[in-house]
Amino acid sequence: MTFYNDYGSWLRRQLPFKVQKLSLDAGFSCPNRDGTLSTGGCTFCDNRTFNPAFCNRQLSVSEQLEQGKRFFARKYPHMKYLAYFQAFTNTHAPLARLRALYEEALSVSDVVGLVIGTRPDCVSDALLDYLEELNHSTFLMVEYGVESANDQTLRRINRGHDFACSRDAISRTHRRGIRTAAHVILGLPGEDANESLRQAPLISSLEIDVLKIHQLQVIRGTQLAAEYARAPFHLYTVDEYIDLLVGYIKLLRKDIVLERFVSQSPADMVIAPRWGLKNYQFAHLLNRRFEALAHEQQDAEQSMRRAAAHRGPSTHTR
Repeated sequence: MTFYNDYGSWLRRQLPFKVQKLSLDAGFSCPNRDGTLSTGGCTFCDNRTFNPAFCNRQLSVSEQLEQGKRFFARKYPHMKYLAYFQAFTNTHAPLARLRALYEEALSVSDVVGLVIGTRPDCVSDALLDYLEELNHSTFLMVEYGVESANDQTLRRINRGHDFACSRDAISRTHRRGIRTAAHVILGLPGEDANESLRQAPLISSLEIDVLKIHQLQVIRGTQLAAEYARAPFHLYTVDEYIDLLVGYIKLLRKDIVLERFVSQSPADMVIAPRWGLKNYQFAHLLNRRFEALAHEQQDAEQSMRRAAAHRGPSTHTR
């Protein structure tokens, strides 16, 4: 039984072969770090938390991809790959440089598409025009860090843009026929479960194909870690987070593809919460919860039918 539109099934409908994303660090910075907007960065952010060993900015894009291919080819010799421009803001450069990097990635054998991670305030119309053209010849998805639909939260985490900016960038991308994804974090400071559920329809109203969700993690060395040390705030347990996700997913459009539910940061970098669960392990727990709820609903409906049958047909007298 399927309880949501999962990413693996969707991806198999998009491409005629199995694919693996290969993360890249192409040497970008972020406007929230390099002084364009700010020098502090988002309070929760440390890019090292999601860069695999072969993701090394000292190597060229091609070299990183070849290393990634070797890593996966031992187990999956017939795999194809998506070049995932993941680290920092992967549209934060002149268009000529972006074209050169993207096309270098596509020139590597067995690379059949691109996934470009960026911020909603870093996509010009000129770039989107180029990506629209590129989209006609390869698999392409642009992934936006939205994080929250609450502008007060976005200011608190020093995000540097508001929710209207996310809506605009996503709309401009979607209108060009480009696959579009968003990323949100549940449990940001000041946002309880009720606030996350309030935001779910707002996130659902975005013109996105794919949504990535994960729990807030406090990472060593970040501004958020210092804030947590001064005044600890609530972080979800696994069961609390599953309960929240069940409610959150029910409020989303059924056609939105859900790619992931948890972050998998290196254990030595995580202060809290320390769940030790990979995305597929958490997805299994979430599916079990959905199954249990479905069985409870079926049992309740059967009980109601039995009770109605026991009462027999209603009679009316005048």
